[in-house]
Amino acid sequence: MRAYVLLFLVAAVVTYLLTVVAREFAMRTGAVAKVRDRDVHAVPIPYMGGVAMLGGLVAAYLVARELPFLADAPDFVLEDTGVVILAGALICVVGVVDDIFELDALTKLGGQVLATAILVGFNLQYSLITFPDGTQFSIDPAQGALLTGLVVITVVNAVNFIDGLDGLAAGVVGIGALALFLFCYQFTRINDIGRASTAALLTVALAGACVGFLIHNWHPARLFMGDSGSMLIGLILAASAVTLSGSYSAGGLNVNAFDASTALLVTFLPLLLPLTILVVPLVDLVLAVVRRTRAGRSPFAADKKHLHHRLLEIGHSQRRAVLIMWLWAGLMSFGSVFVTLYRGPVVITGVVVATALIVLLTFVLPKIRGERTDKLLEVPEELTPLGEQVGDQRI
Repeated sequence: MRAYVLLFLVAAVVTYLLTVVAREFAMRTGAVAKVRDRDVHAVPIPYMGGVAMLGGLVAAYLVARELPFLADAPDFVLEDTGVVILAGALICVVGVVDDIFELDALTKLGGQVLATAILVGFNLQYSLITFPDGTQFSIDPAQGALLTGLVVITVVNAVNFIDGLDGLAAGVVGIGALALFLFCYQFTRINDIGRASTAALLTVALAGACVGFLIHNWHPARLFMGDSGSMLIGLILAASAVTLSGSYSAGGLNVNAFDASTALLVTFLPLLLPLTILVVPLVDLVLAVVRRTRAGRSPFAADKKHLHHRLLEIGHSQRRAVLIMWLWAGLMSFGSVFVTLYRGPVVITGVVVATALIVLLTFVLPKIRGERTDKLLEVPEELTPLGEQVGDQRI
C-alpha cells in the first residue's frame, strides 16, 4: 500500500506543478475558453489542464518502474501500464489540437478510435470471463475489440459531457478511480494474489492527477482541463477496468472466496464497473442524445440542459452543484464496490441511508435555502408606510 500512496502523491504533486506551466502555454497559444451562452463561467479561462495531468501520470509511471514492489511484479503490469499511457498521450494530443483549433466532433471521434486501436493492438481488450464455478469463457478477439471500443469511447465521451462546471469532471473521475483502486486492492487481498496490478497502478496515479489538478480547477477555476484532459482521464479510467478482464483470471481467481451472487457480480464487474462509476454522466449522455435527436439536432450539438445545469436551475450554487454530483458519483462507485465485495445488513443499510441523504441534499436543500433567502429579502410591513411617505416627499 505504501508504494501506491507514493505514486498517488507523485502524480498529484507533478500535476499541481505542471498546471502552472500548462496555463502559461494555453495563454500563449490562444487555447482559452471563451464565454458562450451555454457556459457558466463569466470570464475567459485557459485550457490545457490535460497536459499537466498527462505529465503527472507519466511521472508516476516512471517512479513505479523504480519501485521494487512493482519492478518485481509480472512484466505485463508495467508493460500494459505503458501502453495505456501511450494511448492516453495520443488522445491528449488530439484534445490539445482541439483546444487550440476547435476540431469537429467526427475528427475527435477518429482520435478516440485510434487511441482505442492502440489498446487493442497490444491485446488490451476484453478477452476472458471467469464464471463462479471456475469455468472460463473466451471472447472472440473481434468481438472483444468491438466491446472494448464501445466501453472506452462511451466512457471518454461521458466524461467529456460532464466537464461543464469547475471541478466536476476531475472530481467524478477521481472518485471513480479511487473506487476502482479499492476494488483492485481488496480483490487481490481477498483472493491472496499479488497486490501489484495494472489497474491498481493506473487508478491510483489517475486519482492523484485529478487531485493535483483540482487545486487549480476548483471554483473559481484558474484553468480548465479542456478536451485534452477530459478525454485523457476518461480513457485511463476505462482502460483500467479493461485490464481487469484478463489479469485476475490469469492470477488464479478464487471464486470460492465469495458467495454465489457476489461471485457472479465479480464475474462481470470488469465490464460493468466503469459504466457503474460513471452512471451519472452516462445518464446525462443518454438524455442529451435523446433530447437533441428529438429536437432534430445533432447529438454532438452543445446545449445548456445537462444535469449540472439543472442543479443550478433549481437553486444550487456552482460549488454545491459540484459537491452533489460528487456525492452521487461516490454513492454509485463506492456503493457498487462495497456491495460486490462485502455482504451484510451494515453495507445495505449504509447504502440506503447514504442514498436518502443525497436525495434530500439534492432536492430539499435548495427549497430550504430559497425560503430563507425570500424571508431575508422581504420588507417588513411596518416599514412600508414610511417608505411610501418618503417617496411622496421626494415627489
